[in-house]
Amino acid sequence: MNRRQILRLTTLFGACALAAPGALAISHPAEQFPIDEADVDRVPEKFRRQAVSYSGPEKPGTIVVDTANRYLYLVQPNGEALRYGIGIGRQGFSWSGRADVRWKAKWPRWTPPAKMVKRDPAAAKWANGMPGGPTNPLGARALYLFQGKVDTLYRIHGTADPRSIGRAVSSGCIRLLNADVADLYERVKPGAQVVVKQGGRKQPERAAPRLEAREEPRQEKMKPKAPIVQRNFNLN
Repeated sequence: MNRRQILRLTTLFGACALAAPGALAISHPAEQFPIDEADVDRVPEKFRRQAVSYSGPEKPGTIVVDTANRYLYLVQPNGEALRYGIGIGRQGFSWSGRADVRWKAKWPRWTPPAKMVKRDPAAAKWANGMPGGPTNPLGARALYLFQGKVDTLYRIHGTADPRSIGRAVSSGCIRLLNADVADLYERVKPGAQVVVKQGGRKQPERAAPRLEAREEPRQEKMKPKAPIVQRNFNLN
């Protein structure tokens, strides 16, 4: 798969990526694939990971997604939060509310929904699933969002296309740069609450939140206590 095909998949199907300035890639012994950071300078400074003041009512450990401003906040103690720039899907504007992180996965497998397979040849090739890796639309990490026992089919995940950060261009999820989603992955605990806020006014540098992502669940230790009931939220 060439670079143009990779970018097409990540643009159409959702995925996210962000990075920290300096290195070209993160390569740790425990990391299955290098995490490319070469494109971080193409992301506007306001969308780069940073600590900010936060005055919302959410408790520490909560993820708040601000769709209007293209930010994801991980609430910290003492009136602070870690803020990440995100990309959202066009469908993302149709969903808001609360969910929880039921499980997470490193270099997750991606299986396109049946409707996507029918309408796009690039997706049809992976009807039985695409293994995790640098070309996978879900990127380096994925957080799977549930409402009770119901899989929302939304994911917070990585992307190989930094151009999508700050934009609403895909067919549905919340994506961060791969380096950012890897950072978020390590900080988020099982059962963490996710609040997705739609609309609202755009703000300079502080305040509100938002979301995106969908795919095939699996991996990681966090198994639901009760049988999972999947429901189609019509994201396509």
